[in-house]
Amino acid sequence: MDLSIVIPAFEESKKIARDVRAAAAFLEANSLEGEVIVVDDGSQDDTAEAARTADVPPGVRLHVIRYEPHRGKGYGVRTGMATSIGTYTMFADCGLCIPYGNTLQGLEMLKSDQCDIAHGSRRHIQSDILQDQPWHRRVLSRTFKFLVRTILGVPRELTDTQCGFKIYKGDIARELYAECATDGFMFDIEMILRAIRKGYRIGEFPVEWVCDPDSRLSVTRTPWPVLAELYRLKRATSRDMQGSRDGA
Repeated sequence: MDLSIVIPAFEESKKIARDVRAAAAFLEANSLEGEVIVVDDGSQDDTAEAARTADVPPGVRLHVIRYEPHRGKGYGVRTGMATSIGTYTMFADCGLCIPYGNTLQGLEMLKSDQCDIAHGSRRHIQSDILQDQPWHRRVLSRTFKFLVRTILGVPRELTDTQCGFKIYKGDIARELYAECATDGFMFDIEMILRAIRKGYRIGEFPVEWVCDPDSRLSVTRTPWPVLAELYRLKRATSRDMQGSRDGA
């Protein structure tokens, strides 16, 4: 199978069918043998049912996973990646903020062995931002970027660690996600740190992007659990590094 597309979803009954159709249409239009894996992260609405009943072409495999209780985006993506079988795998946030056609550039980077992991970046100089975030979310994003660089040492050349459009060589994705322990939004950072530690190359590619006003991120609620995850990840990273030195 060429490509597995994982879509994590929480309370997305109004959007998810459109996302499934778009992902499946992309696979069919580009003659890619593929699968769409929707992971319903403990939604209390009809997200899973809406995904299951979405129309997809006969050649596209649709797999919907639902579990309870709500665990977090990291857990959802990890669950989807564990079931994937594609030579390449990706995850895309619900809402079609980035059209699936943008996947082709990232795939080409992987196929030509320019990198092992291809990140879509809204901050790439060639990206086309059709509608940017409101000012308060931009401030939050810049603050977060400063913290992960300062506290965790994320490389400065990675301009957009939180963009929800990332593509991997399949075996590398399944290896890294099997080791990932972060259930919430900080899973992106843990994946980057694990990839760098293992010597995997991360590249970025430009995307077309429009801000989704109906984001699961809340300026008033989200920062506190994210900060808590940040410090948990810092402690875990420090323990891993200490264990590596002790075992050397």
